[in-house]
Amino acid sequence: MRTLAFASALLFLPPTQAGDYLAGLDQPPVLNGCTLARQTQCPGADLRGADLSHRDLSAAHLKGADLTGANLNHTNLRGANLDGAHLDGASGYRLNLTRASMRGASVHHAQLQGLQAEYLFAQGADFSGSDLTGADLGFARLSGARLHQTRLAFARLEMAWLPKADLGEADLTGANLQEAKLGWANLAQAILTAARIHYATFEGTDMEGCTDCPFDW
Repeated sequence: MRTLAFASALLFLPPTQAGDYLAGLDQPPVLNGCTLARQTQCPGADLRGADLSHRDLSAAHLKGADLTGANLNHTNLRGANLDGAHLDGASGYRLNLTRASMRGASVHHAQLQGLQAEYLFAQGADFSGSDLTGADLGFARLSGARLHQTRLAFARLEMAWLPKADLGEADLTGANLQEAKLGWANLAQAILTAARIHYATFEGTDMEGCTDCPFDW
């Protein structure tokens, strides 16, 4: 009823006055100087604890931004630049990071179940202690990344590049590692039970104490 009354009131206003009432209603919100919209330019932005759920921030420039504890559930960050950004403790159920760049980013203890991140560039990023259950990281570039104690159960890492990545104590139960490159990576104390490893490479990989690793590779 309130909406109907508001709309009715606008009918009796001159066009210029009605325009004043409606001005800005279709404008994206601004948080700490950062416009929350597609292709936004917010390097180094302070977005700690921000609720960015369901927002379209595709192709955003957020290099070095602080998103610690942010709500990124169902957020679209496809093609975004998050190099060196901080996402520690962030919540990102079904977050879209397809073709995004997160080189050197810090993503400690984040909840990223169902992450969509095909072709992600995350060389040297740190996902330690995060939950990436069911994540799609097919073809991702994760060389030198730290995934210590990271939960990657049933994740897709098909054709992912993981040379020298630290997957110590990671849970890769049921993960798809087909054709993944794990040369000189650390899989010590990791769990690979029921993981699919067809054509994956493990040259020089540390498998000490690993459960169901291909020791005879």
